[in-house]
Amino acid sequence: MTQFAAVTFAETDLDSIADAAGRVAVVVSPDGKLGPSARRVNKLTRGALKRLVESEGFPKAEGSVITLNWPAGLVAEALEIIVLARRATAEDVRGAGAALGKSHDTRDLLLLGGNLVPLPELIEAAVLRAYDYTDHKTEETKPLGAITVQSNDAEATKAAAADLLAVAQGVFFTRDLVNAPANDLTTSSFADRLSEMSALGLKVEVLEEDELQRLGMGALLSVGQGSASPTKVVVMQWKGGGDEAPLALVGKGVVFDTGGISLKPAGGMEDMTMDMGGAGTVAGAMRAIALRKARANVVGLVGLVENMPDGLAMRPGDVVTSMKGDTIEVTNTDAEGRLVLCDVMWYAQDRFKPAGMIDLATLTGAIIIGLGHHNAGVFSTDDALCNALIGAATDVGEGAWRMPLGKAYAKQLKSRVADVNNVGGRPAGSITAAEFLRRFVKDETPWCHIDIAGVASVKAETTFAPSGGTGWGVRALDRLVRERFEPKG
Repeated sequence: MTQFAAVTFAETDLDSIADAAGRVAVVVSPDGKLGPSARRVNKLTRGALKRLVESEGFPKAEGSVITLNWPAGLVAEALEIIVLARRATAEDVRGAGAALGKSHDTRDLLLLGGNLVPLPELIEAAVLRAYDYTDHKTEETKPLGAITVQSNDAEATKAAAADLLAVAQGVFFTRDLVNAPANDLTTSSFADRLSEMSALGLKVEVLEEDELQRLGMGALLSVGQGSASPTKVVVMQWKGGGDEAPLALVGKGVVFDTGGISLKPAGGMEDMTMDMGGAGTVAGAMRAIALRKARANVVGLVGLVENMPDGLAMRPGDVVTSMKGDTIEVTNTDAEGRLVLCDVMWYAQDRFKPAGMIDLATLTGAIIIGLGHHNAGVFSTDDALCNALIGAATDVGEGAWRMPLGKAYAKQLKSRVADVNNVGGRPAGSITAAEFLRRFVKDETPWCHIDIAGVASVKAETTFAPSGGTGWGVRALDRLVRERFEPKG
């Protein structure tokens, strides 16, 4: 697993600034006022910092970061000036932290936080952005330099940052899974990686094909018929609460998606290594929840499968039977994610009777047409759960937008030969996919479906991540668990 930079915490020590190697970062306010650490830096640099903040070119925009290379009076190779008010907005803090993280390399960083209130969030953003997937590069990769954070109350800063750094580990785990090539991340190796999380206190079970057949998961099993990789369901339980029903997180884990017999075009098919993004997000969220020892009951379930074309592959026109008992006409074998999810969702409700259920999937290209790469699409049958989820995503800076459901969309799924068709045509493709899944949600289960096709892996860098896997959703789900499913106080 990709490791982020080591972070340590110390009390403010003005005498240590001059001899700090690597990089030194100091916070100044937008009006140019200098705190104690900044004043010491200014003295050491013979007034260079003050001249900068008093110059016409000094940016007043909060969240800006200015780099002075080889500053006189310091051993450090670079001085980073962070423009933030003591109580800066979350967006500005994220921007500044991400800028620090983007430029973080093998050099150590001394971050002079002083009495900055959102200092833990600044650290989190820097750690999240300083990510690089190098598992398959042969050149030696040196570890990132350590980050030493000085503040006026080191213990309080450390305590406040602890959970954020635990969640960052979950984000890195998700990114590694999403970025991994399909010949590395097979269904078996994926299950093995999840099984290893039992060391964190999770109870992990792997359901093999014979058990899935016994349970009647015909929809899920049909997707993997053409692959040499066995279909699996992995169940991860975290029991940090009392006797209350758990929150269920369900993820689509298609480790590679050719489209099956409804073969995708060759151009861009290499990106289908990320079609397990929903399962990756669930795995990362469960890792984060376990690492910070959340006081809640959460169960994560992922369906792991590969969609390949061969002589045994599911065909267009086939009719399969779900665990629920509904028959499904498969008009398009490339609409396989919903076949994976519907059985795992039904199993989750049958076995765990959850207090709420959220599924995540890189489900449709249609959601990208509607929302681009800035927001995930959220569909729900429960306003309270949906509002809490979108609120959590907003709080951590992850875009989410609620989309509609309705009987008119469900009618598009009518089949001549079965209970339901797996596709509803081109119009409203992401909505009809959600309506398909809605058939497999029991009336008593609060439910949200999140289509993360546009946000799980992106070509351009985001605030928190370089191009590739983003880890979108790990932080939002963890925040939702904290705010809605853990006791207050």
